[in-house]
Amino acid sequence: MAFPQTMRPKLFPSKSRCNDVCFGKPWRLWLWVVLAMVAPNSAKADTGPDELKIATWNLEWFFDDVTANNRSDVAKEQSAPSKEEWLWKLHTTADAIAKFQPTILAVQEIEDRAVMTALTKVLKDRHNLQYRVAFIEGYDSGTEQDVALIYRSGLVEYSRREQTQEMFASKDFYNLSKHMFAKFEWQVAGKTESVTVLVVHFRATAEAAELRVKQAKLAHEWMRAGIEAGENRVLLGDLNVEELAGIVEPNGDGMYELLGKRTDSEVDNLYDLLERIPAENRQTHLILPKQFDRILVSKPMLSETPGPGIKFKAIEVLSRYNIRGEGADMDHWDTRYTKDHRERDISDHHPLMATFEFRK
Repeated sequence: MAFPQTMRPKLFPSKSRCNDVCFGKPWRLWLWVVLAMVAPNSAKADTGPDELKIATWNLEWFFDDVTANNRSDVAKEQSAPSKEEWLWKLHTTADAIAKFQPTILAVQEIEDRAVMTALTKVLKDRHNLQYRVAFIEGYDSGTEQDVALIYRSGLVEYSRREQTQEMFASKDFYNLSKHMFAKFEWQVAGKTESVTVLVVHFRATAEAAELRVKQAKLAHEWMRAGIEAGENRVLLGDLNVEELAGIVEPNGDGMYELLGKRTDSEVDNLYDLLERIPAENRQTHLILPKQFDRILVSKPMLSETPGPGIKFKAIEVLSRYNIRGEGADMDHWDTRYTKDHRERDISDHHPLMATFEFRK
């Protein structure tokens, strides 16, 4: 998988810069040659964790109380109404994350890098948990919502992708305004294990099904080459699909396309881990009986796939870390910032986390 907007810094200067500087001073040229020879072998991946925990959580308008930097009316209206309420949201979210401690957490409906940096600071200060932020601004100007990742280790690069002109002209696809790729690597038993993650937030509402199908086609097309090559691939986030796990139809809501069922071969298939939860425990939304949030993986990551590598172990909807007080707030949308803090639930989505083991 190419990462066209990679955040990895360039090792070498541009050609014009090298002509001006490197060749003007031969010792500098030799230095660059030496660096080029040793760099690929000098940096080792992070040590792998005991378990790899990959989670997704729609944080529901994770916007601070400062609206001067917001342009749309809806972003201003949905921002935290005061500093006190923003700090409540920030701290309770961090407290919840500290309880399930994912290695990688994909989040949706966040405002910007600043709110994620604030979240990682609270995780460090209150819980002594070290997380870093991966974020690239999207272009949902209507809501100004974005996606991001926080992670404990392993990140080597991250990026966005765009349609080619040919894809755009075909009208078979629809842009993902909120998405991000990230590649992770770890050293385990002297071997480098890697996984590429795509976090997405698809168009919402049942009426947008046609657009979601086109977004799903695009996301799968971006992942397809890596899946066919047998790489570890994870697609996760708020898919906003109306389809229930395990019930996938050709004329459905996008899952048929995401899982690779449009092609005759199974080589490009992804697998929905939500199907591995008992049906009565699959609801990922606080209020609606919906399964919007999913974690899809490529075949090498399934527990039944033989051989070493990163293998699925368990998955759970972590509603207990989102619901506070006496049961789920069915009036949550009306009382999101007015209900007593002790009773108030954090988000209208529950965290969803899959645990993997490093099989030797």
